[in-house]
Amino acid sequence: MSNTSPHNPPVTVAAQPFDYCFDVTTTALVIIDMQRDFIEPGGFGESLGNDVSLLSAIVPACQKVLAAWRRAGGVVVHTREAHEADLSDCPPAKRDRGNPGLRIGDVGPMGRILVKGEPGNQIIAELAPLASEIIIDKPGKGAFYATALHTTLQQLNVTHLIFMGVTTEVCVQTSMREANDRGYDSLLLVDCTESYFPQFKAATIAMTHAQGGIVGWTSTSESLLSALTP
Repeated sequence: MSNTSPHNPPVTVAAQPFDYCFDVTTTALVIIDMQRDFIEPGGFGESLGNDVSLLSAIVPACQKVLAAWRRAGGVVVHTREAHEADLSDCPPAKRDRGNPGLRIGDVGPMGRILVKGEPGNQIIAELAPLASEIIIDKPGKGAFYATALHTTLQQLNVTHLIFMGVTTEVCVQTSMREANDRGYDSLLLVDCTESYFPQFKAATIAMTHAQGGIVGWTSTSESLLSALTP
């Protein structure tokens, strides 16, 4: 895929394993699963025994990137891990995994967990989508599985993706690997993604840009914001 269009100057971000170049008009910011059930106390993430404050700590950096991307006029994609009310798209292998106090579809403090339309399934207010932005409800960990994301991006001539969101080693990494298989060049902003397990985040970042960027590039929000500033 081409890095830039002939009508727009390239944006170059200092990154690993080498600089990441893109054209804003053919690049989408993909915000993975910044949902109340994962970020806020009382949600699904906390019911699994996790410290959700680790995830909420990235919200200010994500807000800065989102605001800058909107000013630049770039495509924005928000994803939500979300299931039908009858859980017909949630296999038992997913719902029954582990030993949580609450499972997908159970009633929690913010409604039924990871079910479409429930309060806890919504994106946090700090990163609320605009009416013009794309929202993808995904039944799996990856943003491309059983969704229209790839078709939508193709229709918009998007070739590059910039990722942020949670959790780094699960839904973010899965989505980046899916994107790689479909030919997208992807950048992960390391201070705009987080895990309940810091060692898992570190390992995922290392795997992403290993071997010349086998999955994609990694950088920081500061580097991206600097590159976007005229």
